[in-house]
Amino acid sequence: MMETLNYEITINAPIQKVWDLLWSPETYTQWTQFFSPESQFETDWQINGKTYFLDGHGNGMVATIKSLNAPCEVVFSHLGILSEGVEDTESREVKEWSGAEEQYFLRKIDENTTHVRAILHTLQEYEEHMNNGFNKGFEVLKKLAEQ
Repeated sequence: MMETLNYEITINAPIQKVWDLLWSPETYTQWTQFFSPESQFETDWQINGKTYFLDGHGNGMVATIKSLNAPCEVVFSHLGILSEGVEDTESREVKEWSGAEEQYFLRKIDENTTHVRAILHTLQEYEEHMNNGFNKGFEVLKKLAEQ
């Protein structure tokens, strides 16, 4: 069964800086290390295009962007998995959670304060992993942005 999880943090940094730290290859790996060391993110930044959330071995999730309004919002829809170079968007296991969303909302509170919120749909068995990843990861993001 799918669950909706919600993570929020307020960061003392401008919205564009926080957005850039979320998605630039160098800093993405830092704040997402608690999900998987050497996490990588590749996207064409196109709605209905291709996005990959990968581990250090090139395996991970295949997704697409459903909604994009930088630097305020991006909504990813997970389509399947990538394993050893092969995309799977059709198997029964994948179909159980295909379409699950991962949403990021950034709100400018003032010139130097940004509120970040992530909402995601995940299977109950991954809740603890997601809680650990986002709670620790957002602390790293805050540290990076405020230094």
